[in-house]
Amino acid sequence: MNYTENLITLGGDFPEITVNTTQGVKKLPQAYKGKWWILFSHPADFTPVCTTEFVSFAKNYRKFKQLKAELIGLSIDQVFSHIKWIEWIEKNLKVKIPFPIIADDRGELADKLGMISPFKGSNTVRGVFIMDPKAKIRLMLYYPQEIGRNILEILRALKALQTSDKFKVATPANWPENEIIKDHVIVPPAQDEKTAARRRRQKNCFDWWFCHKKAGR
Repeated sequence: MNYTENLITLGGDFPEITVNTTQGVKKLPQAYKGKWWILFSHPADFTPVCTTEFVSFAKNYRKFKQLKAELIGLSIDQVFSHIKWIEWIEKNLKVKIPFPIIADDRGELADKLGMISPFKGSNTVRGVFIMDPKAKIRLMLYYPQEIGRNILEILRALKALQTSDKFKVATPANWPENEIIKDHVIVPPAQDEKTAARRRRQKNCFDWWFCHKKAGR
């Protein structure tokens, strides 16, 4: 195996693959062409931590849709297991799962995305991948099986990526609640001496390389 040819990296293309889901067969990434979308894996159906995550994703689904983003889950369970699990969630927890779940029972996509740890058995870890409308992988997160994800952080990261793309800026730590510049975004550093000198005199600049502003201004 040529490792570099199979390595999934930030900024790279999402691999083309046909998958079976609870909402029918989908061709990825074509099914989400022109859209932001988030693929997240879970270790197994009918497990407590995964159930809490799916309920949280479902309860926050409208917020993802408001950001024009789609969700799709994944585990190596078979599709009938997914169907029975989401039926259980709806019946017992009164929450409907509105997004599809991939039945990656052969582990093909999980293997491509590095979601099966050789130290954690055959189940997938808790992976998160955010793709942009060009199917470029813009963010990757991996959590161990025993730690549930913060769904609001995934929403925050999605909004930060969209803000960065739209306004050509960067976002600080904990944005939009940063301890230094609050909800401001970071302006790209000056690229020449004249601009650097001007920036040192500007109100929202700590120095020529650290300036900030309200997004959109």
